[in-house]
Amino acid sequence: MLPPSPPLPNPEPIAPSSPLAATEPPHDCPRCPRLVAVRDALRAEYPTWWNAPVPAFGDAAAWLGIIGLAPGKHGANRTGRAFTGDSAGALLYDTLTKFGLASGTYEGKPGDTLALDGAMILNAVKCLPPENKPLPEEIRTCRAFLDDQVAALPNARVFVALGQIAHQSAVKVLGGRLPKAPFAHGAEHRMPNGRVLIDSYHCSRYNQNTGKLTSEMFEAVFARAIALRDMS
Repeated sequence: MLPPSPPLPNPEPIAPSSPLAATEPPHDCPRCPRLVAVRDALRAEYPTWWNAPVPAFGDAAAWLGIIGLAPGKHGANRTGRAFTGDSAGALLYDTLTKFGLASGTYEGKPGDTLALDGAMILNAVKCLPPENKPLPEEIRTCRAFLDDQVAALPNARVFVALGQIAHQSAVKVLGGRLPKAPFAHGAEHRMPNGRVLIDSYHCSRYNQNTGKLTSEMFEAVFARAIALRDMS
């Protein structure tokens, strides 16, 4: 009699469907060869991970758009939901909850009860780049998806860019010009269409551990975003 087969590893929870499904890249998007190679290698090494372009997450009627850099290896690339599964997500979702932009409980997995209210999270780059450093051509290639997703948020009048790469992509998608809109934490940039972009340092573990970004600094960005909403 053959011995029983060992139990299969518990798969990661399936990522939630995108609220902007028509704007998402395909699961096996082929546009960036270097990122495809990373994805294929991780699929072989970690077959239960998401390992695919990470969809938008949030409220399709959002007044606030939050633009991140790209999925983290052990965060969104693993779980399939933006800023889920690593310390960057803990700070982001704690802050959104404090300002009434999120409800439920963040447990670091897509199957938790977290939901966003009035906010949508997008990324400048949809797939995991090596060392969290996408190449310029990869950023340009993926900007088409960001452009479509911003266009699909007609109620979004305020945007928060998390880090310089997100800032650069956001300025271009919103119709601004980078020489006139330099990145700085807390800086505000009014775009030609009247939308406002607020810059923040990225809520990465590195920035938190080094003190470059504190919870108070991060909260001030979202307090300002709400103030701008209430002024309009």
